[in-house]
Amino acid sequence: MSLFQAQFDEAVCKIVSNIPIGQVMAYGEIAKAAGYPRHARMVSKAMSRSDKKLPWHRVVRSDRSLAFSSDSQAFITQKDLLMKEGIVVLKGKVIIAEPESPDDLDALIWGPD
Repeated sequence: MSLFQAQFDEAVCKIVSNIPIGQVMAYGEIAKAAGYPRHARMVSKAMSRSDKKLPWHRVVRSDRSLAFSSDSQAFITQKDLLMKEGIVVLKGKVIIAEPESPDDLDALIWGPD
């Protein structure tokens, strides 16, 4: 594994690990928050290399649709896990509601003020 890949993987895992229960982030948002904008397509691979248990179900596409084909078991699992956390999923997309603490996700994406 290259130094870049190791640093990228570590940064991605840190961001994904800190996505609050009941919230989601898109692959591009994770890449940007990790300090690697324009590396969204590498996020899922970095997650798959992790030996940590990551809340993978909180990672969605940029349009807030679930990350898997709607006829797959992974789609059903992701939908069920999100709904258990109180997230509304309608027609395969996460419906964004106002978080209890709106600054939490902003701080995660953009860093502290």
